[in-house]
Amino acid sequence: MIAGFDVGDDPPPPVKPTRITNVLNPHPSATVTLRGISIPLASDVGGAFLTDCARNRERIMPDDAICEKYGINADDWTTIVKNPAVRLAVNAESERRVRSGDAARDSAAKIFAAAPEVLGKIINDPKSSPRHVIEAAKEIRATARSGDEIPGANVERVVVTINLGNAPEDKLVFDCGPLKQAKENLDAENE
Repeated sequence: MIAGFDVGDDPPPPVKPTRITNVLNPHPSATVTLRGISIPLASDVGGAFLTDCARNRERIMPDDAICEKYGINADDWTTIVKNPAVRLAVNAESERRVRSGDAARDSAAKIFAAAPEVLGKIINDPKSSPRHVIEAAKEIRATARSGDEIPGANVERVVVTINLGNAPEDKLVFDCGPLKQAKENLDAENE
């Protein structure tokens, strides 16, 4: 016998990793009523609803916007808010969004949406210094043309995906990059 090791004849049974199938839906049968229809929280529509509720919790999307989008009246909204399965799922989605950075990006985008109006006030204010007007104009131009400066932003790419099974880890994805452009022969002698 070696200290710290059991060199017995029978190896221990392999430990099979457990996988949580859906963190957002702790109860597989949990549903929410939207537009008078019972929607499972694990469905695509249920997932979109949970994401919007997480945005609501983060003060990015107001209550009335969610109610209008999903056809919810005030009484149904009160019932939904009190539903423990929905609350748990919204908490989990909100935590996921914070950890992945989605919440920060959405919040920054909401704040950034007001930036052009503020910059426009600086540009149009006769009391603004010329330096501030120029800087504001540069920022407005950069915002208006965002994406233009990225070379190859709209190039076609070759992505090969091979499915080996149903699980996400059973998928092989190969990104071959942008297609090679055929070089034009501009030399008249070589034609």
